[in-house]
Amino acid sequence: MPLHERDGRLYGPGIFDMKAGIAAAMLAMHALQESREATAHVVMLWTADEEIGSATSRVLIEETARAASAVLVLEPSLPGGAAKTSRKGVGEFELVVRGVAAHAGLDPDRGASAVHELARQVLAVEALQDPDRGITINVGVISGGSRSNVIADRASAQIDVRIRAMEDAARLEKVIRDLRPTRSSIHLEVSGGIGRPPLERSAAVVRLYEQARQIAAAIGRDLREGSAGGGSDGNFTGALGVPTLDGLGPEGDGAHAVHEHVVLEDLTWRAAFLAGLIESLG
Repeated sequence: MPLHERDGRLYGPGIFDMKAGIAAAMLAMHALQESREATAHVVMLWTADEEIGSATSRVLIEETARAASAVLVLEPSLPGGAAKTSRKGVGEFELVVRGVAAHAGLDPDRGASAVHELARQVLAVEALQDPDRGITINVGVISGGSRSNVIADRASAQIDVRIRAMEDAARLEKVIRDLRPTRSSIHLEVSGGIGRPPLERSAAVVRLYEQARQIAAAIGRDLREGSAGGGSDGNFTGALGVPTLDGLGPEGDGAHAVHEHVVLEDLTWRAAFLAGLIESLG
């Protein structure tokens, strides 16, 4: 994926998610320092494990955010350049089913299929979805069994859970952990949980967005807002009650894909907008 420019777009690995956002922030701070307008105390925190759950960086993120009056997240903007005023929370669970192995032809009554039980449990988990409340559930990886003529004594599923409101987190965790097998000879083991809380569109988030929208309007742009189904490290800071505005990175497309790119004409505007917003927060 060599870096290259074509038709007003700059292509390259990670350029949209989210190298261009970091570059725009650096340019904004450089401009403020050059103009002697850097009145705000700014901390830039770059982490490298967000895509795999932020396990090593979450404590640092939360400690840094507690000392801040606002958090600006340079994740990619929504299509059309909109900011993100809400994001879904993310949970990851693993369901392991332990059955009883037996020969499928000679002793079928002596076995208890973990695979068959897993199929029933997947349907039970799927029934927990509530799109109107923003609750989505996806069983993305399943495994089990050894041969077609052996009743499987083990099967497992990895479950992705997305929520819009934190009030749903504890309820869903309890329901999933309380899943019960349909046969007494089968046992279920559930691990995991809601690891990334939702970024909710609170009054504090709305106030920060309106401030950003005014800055954008002053330089001729209409900064719109929207929601994202994926999570970011802004979910952690928003859950602490710190005003958080996400998706402030440049416009583009193709995150994690071979056509990943940013729109070149958006880069300069983003840097100017960020400089103005930081100055106003100071």
